[in-house]
Amino acid sequence: MRPFDARHAADYPVLIGCDEVGRGALCGPVIVAAVHFDPAALPGDLLEALDDSKRLDAAARERLAPRIAAAGRVALAGASRDLIDRINVRAATLDAMRRAVVRLGIAAEVAVDGRDVPSGLPLPCRAVVGGDRLVPQIAASSIVAKVARDRLMRALARRHPAYAWERNVGYGTAAHRAAMASLGLTRHHRLSFKSRTG
Repeated sequence: MRPFDARHAADYPVLIGCDEVGRGALCGPVIVAAVHFDPAALPGDLLEALDDSKRLDAAARERLAPRIAAAGRVALAGASRDLIDRINVRAATLDAMRRAVVRLGIAAEVAVDGRDVPSGLPLPCRAVVGGDRLVPQIAASSIVAKVARDRLMRALARRHPAYAWERNVGYGTAAHRAAMASLGLTRHHRLSFKSRTG
């Protein structure tokens, strides 16, 4: 069952939702999306289609992402492998969240999925555990971020076909780990996650 009901659209606040994709991957960036819209102004079928990106298949995410962008305001930011290795994945993700929200240029409350909020935001910000099933804008941001990161990883897979990133998008599947063990790491692999590859 999907978490949002169009009959109660006016009950959901107008705010900026923010979520990340790729934090647990072994390679590639973390991608963050910030999304702002008024749920009551969204087409009802779009509101009811929103969900945690992990609960939707790739085709559904690809259909929804452009509709989300057309219905509201969207900004993306990334945390590169270099930044992740330099300051750790948590800090890099929070930095990307701050940059995505600032890039929107909208003065509104911010709701971030998870337990942490980015520092340095000139806006009220709260963390929402399980937010992609509670806040429509967070669900939308998870979809937009997932589509953007998956497209990037599929593009990188064409340059590094042995790692099967078109299927695992950089996560630690058996095939990915086997390729890392036999071929070594690419420049896209996170050195700070090296201990996870054994």
